[in-house]
Amino acid sequence: MMKSEDHLDPKGTRVFMPGDCGREAPEDVIARVYDALKDQGYDAAEQITGFLLSGDPTYITEHGGARALVQRIERDRLLQSLVSHFVTWRLEADEGDG
Repeated sequence: MMKSEDHLDPKGTRVFMPGDCGREAPEDVIARVYDALKDQGYDAAEQITGFLLSGDPTYITEHGGARALVQRIERDRLLQSLVSHFVTWRLEADEGDG
């Protein structure tokens, strides 16, 4: 993780670095959003699915900043992370059966 002083100009002014936005790992975003939804009594899987399919952020609660967090990352990155983790999990399960 970058330190705040890494983004200071020679005069000591903080410099905005657009590439730093959305650096949180997709799996961390999904986990935090999932927890926030569960805390509020929602079926987290259904709500996240609704968001991923529609792009409508109102499927995600504002509790714990979950809605703002999920909007900082592209939906395709979230979906790719979910599929990748599922496939990895499934392959590991298949290896255990053989």
